[in-house]
Amino acid sequence: MSRTDRPTVVLVHGAFADASSYAEVIPRLIARGFDVVAPAVPNRSLVGDAAYVAGIVRQIPGPVVLVGHSYGGAVITVAGTEDNVSALVYLAGYALEEGESLGELQGRFPDSDLADALVYTPFPAEGSDQPGTDVSVRPDRFPAIFAADVDPRLASVLAVSQRPLAALAFSEAAPAAAWKTKPSWGLVASADHTINPDVERYGYRRAGMTTVEVDSSHLVMLAHPERVVRLIEDAVRATSR
Repeated sequence: MSRTDRPTVVLVHGAFADASSYAEVIPRLIARGFDVVAPAVPNRSLVGDAAYVAGIVRQIPGPVVLVGHSYGGAVITVAGTEDNVSALVYLAGYALEEGESLGELQGRFPDSDLADALVYTPFPAEGSDQPGTDVSVRPDRFPAIFAADVDPRLASVLAVSQRPLAALAFSEAAPAAAWKTKPSWGLVASADHTINPDVERYGYRRAGMTTVEVDSSHLVMLAHPERVVRLIEDAVRATSR
């Protein structure tokens, strides 16, 4: 497949992280000839974040493979309805049903270790006299919960440079479920302490995805980047002309 035939890979990060969570995946994709976009997701609301990513996708000429990690899986579930999205790839992610929220999907299963390690911080909400609430992870517990198999020095940096998620995003219902019309692949991080792996398995199975399991912490892109790249390549091969 020539470079011009390859789709652009758009990498959508999740909560408590930013686009640098793909730092080990991006150079591998570029070395394989892919164009890559890794936007900074606002992490303010599911509907707003999906609209932001969809706006980026619409400006890309040609097909797009949309990859979402964690909360980013919920974002691509909605943004993936864009016409030029050819495939979806979920990495330890939420595959929501239309009309379902993150809280509703998670509520079907026992809590992970994340539940009692969250920190809630008010922030000024534009256009409102009521503050919003940012959700982040206690820095001292971040490495074990989020990045147990990532270099400890890097995990300590990630712990203090989190991109919080606004609490609103947990309760918003997904207005669409792109996996109903787009071929999808899912990676379960079977040693995940951030999302109960059964949440991942359930969402993927419900969507009829091609699924793989990796013995990994939540940050599978940093812990097992080559396996992530191979899954993206699988999606490209299966959906490219």
